[in-house]
Formats: sequence, C-alpha cells, structure tokens
Amino acid sequence: PATAAPATTAAAAEAADGGCVGLVTDVGQVDDKSFNQSAWDGVQAAGSSLGVDVDYIETQAAKDYETNIGLFADSGCDVIVTVGFALGEATAIAAGEYPDVDFIGVDQFQGAVVDNVAGLIFPEDQAGFLAGALAASISTSGVIAEVLGTDLVPPVVAFGEGFVNGAKHINPGVQVIKTYHPGGLDVAFTDPEWGATTARQALDQGADVVFGAGGKTGNGALIEVAGEAGAFCIGVDTDQWDTVPEAHPCLVSSAMKLITDGVVDLISQSFGGSMPGGNYVGNVGLAGFHDHAGSVPGDVQDMLVALKADLESGAVDACVWSECDTPVAYDFG
Repeated sequence: PATAAPATTAAAAEAADGGCVGLVTDVGQVDDKSFNQSAWDGVQAAGSSLGVDVDYIETQAAKDYETNIGLFADSGCDVIVTVGFALGEATAIAAGEYPDVDFIGVDQFQGAVVDNVAGLIFPEDQAGFLAGALAASISTSGVIAEVLGTDLVPPVVAFGEGFVNGAKHINPGVQVIKTYHPGGLDVAFTDPEWGATTARQALDQGADVVFGAGGKTGNGALIEVAGEAGAFCIGVDTDQWDTVPEAHPCLVSSAMKLITDGVVDLISQSFGGSMPGGNYVGNVGLAGFHDHAGSVPGDVQDMLVALKADLESGAVDACVWSECDTPVAYDFG
C-alpha cells in the first residue's frame, strides 16, 4: 500500500537548489487534458515548490523513447518522469545507464526493486468499478457504454473491466457496450474522431451513460455525448470538468487517478533523499458531480462513499485481476 508522502521540506528544497526535473511523454501529448497533462501538472507544481527547473519532451514515435530520456539525463537533470506503460522498458534501461538519476515511471509496474526507479501505479480497477457503479445507478435505459484506449495497456483494461464489474455490482442486468480502440499504442490515445464515432454508435444503441477513458480518444467521446440531451458522460484520470469544458453538459464525474499528487510526492522525496524504489501506489476516486449533483440521488452518493471504502479495505473486490464473483451488495432506490 502507498505510504503517505511527507510535505516538501526545507531540506528537500535546499537540496533541490539548481536542480532539474524532466518529463518525457508517451505519444499521447502533454496537452491530452487527462493522463500526460496530469503528470506534467505534478512536475510543474513540484518545480514551483522546490525552486527547480522543469521541462518536457513530447515523444513523437515510440522509437524515440530512449533518446528523449537520454537528452534529459545527459543535460544533468536530477529526476526524470516518464509517462505511460509503453515507456517502461526504456525507463529501466536508462536507470541502469544513469544510476545517479532518479526515475519516476507513471503506470510502470516494477517487477523488481531498483533503487533509482519508482513505479507510480494505481488501482484503476477500483476507479473503473466506482465509475461503473455510478453509471448503472443513474442510467434509465439500462444500457451504458465505455469508449477506451487500447487493451494493450493494463491500466486501460483495469478501467474497462472494472467499469463492467462495478455496473453489474449495482444492476446485474445492465447492458454494457465496451469498445477498445483497435489501433496500437501510436494511435489509440490520440484519435478523438474514433472516440466520437464510437460514442455516437453507443448512444444510437440506447446507451445513456458513456465512460470515456483513453486520452484524446476518450475526450472525443465525452464531447460527442455532450450534444445528446439527457445523456451523461464520465471522464478519466483527472477531474475533466476542469480540462474538457465542452463536456460540461454531460460530465457527471470522472474516474480519477491522483497522478499529479503522486508525481509531486515522489519528486519531493527524491530531492529529500528518500524516494522509494519499487512500486508506489497512488490514490484513486470519483470526482465531484459539479452541476449534475442533483441527478445523483443522495442514497447513490452515500453508496459510492461506502463502496470506495469497501474496495480499499478489500471487503469488495473489483474482480479484474482475480477470479471472483462480483456480489450485489447494495439495494437502494
């Protein structure tokens, strides 16, 4: 489990004097309004707090991962944040080549502990489960949908399958239209047109709640749903109320990974000399309901709070990475 990170200390700030933090994106781009952007926000916040220089490189093609990481390492950066499952191998190689640099790999599970690599990972299955429970609770048609990035990325699978299980936890009879992007890592998160078309197909099949989880691809789905009267949408990674205002007409919540907080914590610990090697588990949760709070009944809101606690304690299993039955534990409405 994650340990609570200390606030930035004076010692860390002093150690960071003249320091540098670099961020390397995957091909999803730094302004994706969800995943990469959340990590960059964390780097900027840590930079401001510690007084260090920060910069990013947007990866244009997967073949450039190692080169881009090396540009920051060779320039003397103290910490390099690499964003995305796909950069895991390149990050591990760079960590061996640059043992004096600390690496933070977002969504990069560490199979073995390496002192200068922290894998910032999240229980996306729980976040997806909560989003599915919300969707099933507010759907009136009994049909909900999700528009996802590629299933080549385990965290996307965790969101997607967790959503199905969370929905059926509330309503075993709910129909879930689940669609993964058919392309590879190079296109699956940067295809808002496909996202919009896929969301439209789901709406035409009766879906009245759509979960968009796939960078700019998912954003395309959210914006499409926003034009459908009476339909709701659920965002991902960050509170997308703040990043995708076009989705306000439908955006009831977002399945959040607190990436920004995790990145800040780990950078601060690095400059304080205490960054843990291995896996560092960040937090997840649902964003607030904003203008749609009136569409989420009080008993549903209370149920979601209780369900989050049960997922965290293990009383309820999201059943994505384990073989188990998804019990119907809540009866309301």
